Amino acid sequence: MTGGHWIAASKALGRLVPTDVPYPHICDRAVAAEDTVSGQPLQVARWEKARYCAACAYDKHLKTQPSTPDTRRPNTMPDKENLRDVALAAAAHGWHVFPLRPDDKRPAFPDHVADACTGTDPRCRNGHTGWETRATVDHDRIRRGWSTVPYGVGIACGPSGLVVVDLDVRKADQAPPTGCTHSAARHGAEVFAALCEVAGRPVPADTYTVTTGRGGTHLYFRHPVAGPALRNTAGERGNGLGWLVDTRAHGGYVVAAGSTVAGRPYTVTGDLPVADLPDWLAERLAPAPLPPQRPVAVDLPSGRAGAYLNAAIGRQLDHLRHAAEGERNHTLYVSAVALGQLAAGGALSVDQTAELLEQTALSIGLSRFETLRTIRSGLAAGARRPRTVAA
Repeated sequence: MTGGHWIAASKALGRLVPTDVPYPHICDRAVAAEDTVSGQPLQVARWEKARYCAACAYDKHLKTQPSTPDTRRPNTMPDKENLRDVALAAAAHGWHVFPLRPDDKRPAFPDHVADACTGTDPRCRNGHTGWETRATVDHDRIRRGWSTVPYGVGIACGPSGLVVVDLDVRKADQAPPTGCTHSAARHGAEVFAALCEVAGRPVPADTYTVTTGRGGTHLYFRHPVAGPALRNTAGERGNGLGWLVDTRAHGGYVVAAGSTVAGRPYTVTGDLPVADLPDWLAERLAPAPLPPQRPVAVDLPSGRAGAYLNAAIGRQLDHLRHAAEGERNHTLYVSAVALGQLAAGGALSVDQTAELLEQTALSIGLSRFETLRTIRSGLAAGARRPRTVAA
């Protein structure tokens, strides 16, 4: 079977139900405890009793809209007014939101990467501006942004003070990584539960929870007030939590409940207050300490030219050191463009310029991968507009 299967229906019926057939009725069926994220058995009720059976919901839709074509899956994408309300509700929580492409999880803006930024986008007048910087809680901006197009809603985790644990569903053809200790797992929830058991801690499920369109789970937590800024993790790599378990924090985003991706809705399944990230998880997710940094010595010419360059370098690095949370990567890019112009004009060494920017960026908590990529993009953009310094 190449098309996959209906996950919830397959679990309820005890057999694989291919996705190339209509979603079956699973009314009055019981889903075993081991097949639910909560770890509790679930009795699936009819639509009239509770909104659990998708087939009942679709039948009800056909009764009220008899002219609707009989397709495999109804179009569940919300309209722009509903999505605007989703964005406003998220902003009311203090979560910074930005538009996603309709029925998609990719950001709608910017529509280009930093390397291809020409500055023609009004938002990129002072350097490439990505989705994290554009994310907002301003209700007026949100109303304008969702006034004409049914954009999905993305939540920027870093500016929102969130850490989201993303528990994925294993795809039918997905092979575990070499040496994986949970190779038989079908859901990231199993891997996460095993991690908690090894740590001797309960599964922190008492928090705001969203079920993704493919049956995964997002557990929302408040980012620790103290300690280092947490970044994204993926699977077992680096300080990741395990296979099928990702995390989203600074530099990451999640799709808000109420949005859809490929016609599949993201829904709130645990409407609880967002809990604090447990200390032991914060320690596990903390980035590795930076290696000792050696000061970078820059050879500057004497006289007025040297004084000008020294002031220019100091101004850009000081601006970067004092960048606000959520603005640091953008500020790094702007500084790399400015110093890259001087390097392209022959006033500075490209290598020394990159080292200065890298050292400062790492000192304020940006990841090495993110730092190197942003510096490379900024220097390349600056090189297209060289600046010379008079002797």
